[in-house]
Amino acid sequence: MIYPIVVYGHRVLKKEAVDFLPEEKDELKQLIDDMFETMYNADGIGLAGPQIGLSKRIFVIDATPLAEDFPELTNFKKVFINARIIERDGEPVSDQEGCLSIPGISEDVERPTKIKIRYVDVDFNEYEEVYEGWAARVIQHEYDHIQGILFVDHLPPLKKRLLKRKLTAISKGKINVNYRIKLPK
Repeated sequence: MIYPIVVYGHRVLKKEAVDFLPEEKDELKQLIDDMFETMYNADGIGLAGPQIGLSKRIFVIDATPLAEDFPELTNFKKVFINARIIERDGEPVSDQEGCLSIPGISEDVERPTKIKIRYVDVDFNEYEEVYEGWAARVIQHEYDHIQGILFVDHLPPLKKRLLKRKLTAISKGKINVNYRIKLPK
C-alpha cells in the first residue's frame, strides 16, 4: 500500500515518535513493505514513520541510487526500528539535503560525519553499528524525523526566514509533486 506523504506544517512531523513494542511485531513486516513501496513511489532514499502519519520510531533507507557518487552506499538498504543515536563524532560537514515532506527545497545542512546507532530489526534483534560519510548523513536525516526534527530546523534563522514563503506554500498544498501528500489539519 502506498501512503500519502505528510508535508511540512503537519504536527506529526514535530512530535517525538514512540517505540514499537515486541507484541506489535506481526504488523511490522507489512508496514516495512508499505514504507519501501511509498518511498520508491516518491523517488526517495529514506522514509520515516512520521512522514506517513505514524508517530512510531521506524525508518527505512535505500540509498543505492546515490552509489554512483558514493560507492559506500552500494546496496545500502536497511530498516531501523526503535533507533537511538548513541554517539556522534567527526568534523561536521555541510552538504545538500532535501526531504519528501518538504518538496522543492534543498539546503546545506551541517552534520557530524560519524555516528553510532542502536536499533532493532523486524524480529527485535538488537544491533549497535557505526556509520560514516553519506550513510551517516542519510541515517541522521531520517533519525531526525523520529525525533520531531526537520532538516530546515538545522538552518540558520535568516535562511529559515528566507524560506518562510515556500514553507507556507508547502503547508497549504501549493506544490507540484508526483506523489500523494497529506496536508496539515
